[in-house]
Amino acid sequence: MKIEIILYASLACHLPAERSGNSCVLEISEGSTIRDVLASLDVPEDAPRILFLNGRHAKADQPLENGDRLAVFPPIAGG
Repeated sequence: MKIEIILYASLACHLPAERSGNSCVLEISEGSTIRDVLASLDVPEDAPRILFLNGRHAKADQPLENGDRLAVFPPIAGG
């Protein structure tokens, strides 16, 4: 199955070379979770991040489905 993944800011360096900007389409196994996908891209498990799946806040153990759109943001600080 295929999903689109978007990694923002400092996380974008973990995308494959054949990406388009900060996103790409990945072929993943059925039953894969967000955690599985991030691990396959070598995103460190302890890297702070905010996860959105199809525009809604998500947790790392959430399973993915064909056509899902996963966006991953590093936390943003400001003042």
